[in-house]
Amino acid sequence: EWGLWEEDPGPRGVRLANYPKLDKNKGKSPAGWQFDKRDWWLEEHGLIMEAPGKLPAKKYVRDGKYTIERAKYVVSGDREVTTVLTVFSDGRWTLDKGTLYDVTHLPCRSARYTPAVASLAAATPAAMCTPDQAKKGDFPVTPGAEMPGVSGCSKQDYAVLFVLGIEA
Repeated sequence: EWGLWEEDPGPRGVRLANYPKLDKNKGKSPAGWQFDKRDWWLEEHGLIMEAPGKLPAKKYVRDGKYTIERAKYVVSGDREVTTVLTVFSDGRWTLDKGTLYDVTHLPCRSARYTPAVASLAAATPAAMCTPDQAKKGDFPVTPGAEMPGVSGCSKQDYAVLFVLGIEA
């Protein structure tokens, strides 16, 4: 699953210590994005981030008025490898050269947290999956390490790549 932040989410993030303010403001961040208690993101410094948008996996050709079932992106981890990432509409993806590790920006870490219980409404306060359960001492995360777990949450770590260009 691929996502795309069209703006750097770090400066738009909310510090863990400020989660009570975010909650009191009905999830509306100072930058204007909406926090989702059922599906939220943290970055390596412990900032709560807006969710990325979907990375388009199709290309519309205006002249011929048809759709190609893939999209191409020039990606880099700001290290040695810069290559083309092709994302197909069926979920497959390929890199022209290198591996996902080669194009991952190692200092950046992000993870998506969702409730570990089937129903958020049925969860007890102790089992709730909120940023309040995150241990502030777990941050910052060491480059290359997994993001920390949060009590009451399932976690999915994500690699961070820089998109340098999009096929026209």
